[in-house]
Amino acid sequence: MREVKDLRPIDPIARRWSPRAFSDRPVEPEKLRSIFEAARLAPSSANEQPWRFIVATRDEPESHQALYACLREGNQVWAGVAPVLMLTLARATYAKSGGENRHAWHDVGLAVALLSVQATALGLYLHQMAGILPERARRRFDVPEPFEVVSAIALGYLGDASGLPEDLQAREQRSRSRKSLSEIVFAGRFGKPADL
Repeated sequence: MREVKDLRPIDPIARRWSPRAFSDRPVEPEKLRSIFEAARLAPSSANEQPWRFIVATRDEPESHQALYACLREGNQVWAGVAPVLMLTLARATYAKSGGENRHAWHDVGLAVALLSVQATALGLYLHQMAGILPERARRRFDVPEPFEVVSAIALGYLGDASGLPEDLQAREQRSRSRKSLSEIVFAGRFGKPADL
């Protein structure tokens, strides 16, 4: 009889979640280097590596405040406490041919996924945000064409949720929910659950 191995996702994937309560404890530079090294190793279409990151730590208050100002108000309520804020960028064209790279945002997502797994393995948490002001970010951080501002990320150590507004405290306490495999993995045609 074959031994059945534990096939659950590895621990950093299983533990990953997106809190809004961050500690103001600084993130060590070596940990930042480690998470960006993980992102650097992500796969990409034609090996273009179209991702770029603009990072701002509390050690650089002017830059941190400028990045904070590029967040929508709903994210500003909680994200400013995070010791690290960053923007993710995607090069929208292939460097080699100049043609449109319709996979660039996908590839940025792959890089951020690896960054998030590495961060979780190091005891850090991150929260990705679509609620940003991309044109403000472009102007403030001199983002050239053909790069597009994709998202923002708050990164740091987990903090105390009691400092958040009540509605966000309640969201922090909710259990994490995910769709079942039968809702997302199909075989034969769209909507027909794969027999896993």
